[in-house]
Amino acid sequence: MPGNSRNVSKRVVSKKGAAAGSGGKNRAGLKGRGKTLPADERPWHKGYSGTEKLPEKTARKQDKERRAAAAEGRAPKIGMPGSKDTTWGRGGRNTGRPMQQQRAGGKLPGRGGPRVAPGRRSNPTREGPELLLGRNPVVEALRAAVPATALYVAQGIDIDERITEIMRTAGDRGIPILEIGRHELDRMTGGVLHQGIGLQVPPFAYEDFDDLIAASLEQTAPLLVALDGVTDPRNVGAVIRSVAAFGGQGVFMTERRAAGITATAWRTSAGAAARVPVSQVVNLTRAIKTAQKAGFTAIGLDADGETDLYQLEAAIGPLIVVVGSEGRGLSRLVGETCDLRVSIPMASDVESLNASVAAAVTLAEVARRRTYGQ
Repeated sequence: MPGNSRNVSKRVVSKKGAAAGSGGKNRAGLKGRGKTLPADERPWHKGYSGTEKLPEKTARKQDKERRAAAAEGRAPKIGMPGSKDTTWGRGGRNTGRPMQQQRAGGKLPGRGGPRVAPGRRSNPTREGPELLLGRNPVVEALRAAVPATALYVAQGIDIDERITEIMRTAGDRGIPILEIGRHELDRMTGGVLHQGIGLQVPPFAYEDFDDLIAASLEQTAPLLVALDGVTDPRNVGAVIRSVAAFGGQGVFMTERRAAGITATAWRTSAGAAARVPVSQVVNLTRAIKTAQKAGFTAIGLDADGETDLYQLEAAIGPLIVVVGSEGRGLSRLVGETCDLRVSIPMASDVESLNASVAAAVTLAEVARRRTYGQ
């Protein structure tokens, strides 16, 4: 209308002001829930490997996966229950406060059961489950009641007395028996000779060193072997086999910079690792001194040793045979700690023997002297 001065572009709705804040009351809802738990820590997942009782639903999932894997000729994609610690400590979360304060006056009980809180992962073990390969190692492990989580059998395997015993023992103990293709077993073992059979076992349980010494001294002829920096698991396994063959009571070695009891060591020992106690120590020199105070004589194998093996009078009493590493032999401190340095007489110009061979020769001579006294 002419003369109308009303401004049609004028805002007639008041400008919206800033939204009122929650005052921090909903701040917790804006936070993330932390990292997602891995499959092996989820009790409802088929890959659960916790130490707590397996939920029925999870057990059904794992059983279904086993059947499917067996039908398809592959390894099942499931967890290994009991192989991973997924529980809270008895005192609740480790908050850095005393247990009494964490429980708020003692009213809050310690929390048990599966750990399902996001991001609360347990520290993994240094060594995971191992796969023992070969008929002798597997049958010896089962005879010794070594804990096992699964038995893998190649399709079309040749049946002999050992395989029959393995299958029967595994069935009696309730160990899952999984038939898989030979190519799949080759893949799982990295091409290592397996003879169509593999037993999955948890990490090796090492003996306490003090218990090892005490148990050895209870025997009429105490005999131990110490490994000084032996890094080849095949040598470790061979030494353990020799210890079992010649009446030794155990082996001890350092925790670091040395081979432990791996699947390769298991296999090389031909199952003897299931019968011979093995201990790991932090400091080998200190461990040898502890054994010396208990009455042992420590002899170090050294190509330049001043004592001839065939003249070793100390072989009759409590004895520790110290074997050096494959390359450098005995370390300086360990060599100085030994009571005697013993050499093995050789007719040729060969400088030294393999660590496990030297140990076997020495143990055989010690056994001969103890038997015939000369």
